[in-house]
Amino acid sequence: MTDNGVPASILIVDDEDLIRSLLRLTLVRVGYDVTEAETGEEGITIVREIEPDLVLLDVMMPGMDGFEVCQKIRQDPVVGDIPIIMLSARKDQRSRRHSQQVGANKYLTKPWVPDELLWHVGEVLKKSEPHPNLGTT
Repeated sequence: MTDNGVPASILIVDDEDLIRSLLRLTLVRVGYDVTEAETGEEGITIVREIEPDLVLLDVMMPGMDGFEVCQKIRQDPVVGDIPIIMLSARKDQRSRRHSQQVGANKYLTKPWVPDELLWHVGEVLKKSEPHPNLGTT
């Protein structure tokens, strides 16, 4: 939930139906509003359309991989500040560093534990909320 009581919106970008379904179930059961994309290209389009509060982004996808998607989102002046958590089966340091270089907020490895994933999602969303004393109305 955001401070105004509206559920935070999360975009899942992953080419695997099962992973998207598991992520959706994990997030929806605690009240997040979830949208899904099957490809990197579709993910970029949806990010621009709905401007979600957070993107969960798979690294290994056919066509445009998650690193390229993350980089393209970061280069967009309208949606470039949306937090991104990258999810990957790759556990190597090179992939972790690459995710930082392209602007990901976090890099989590699969398989993930639902409660840990929710904790990381909550932490990233908290850090991205505007400070209450910055003149927001």
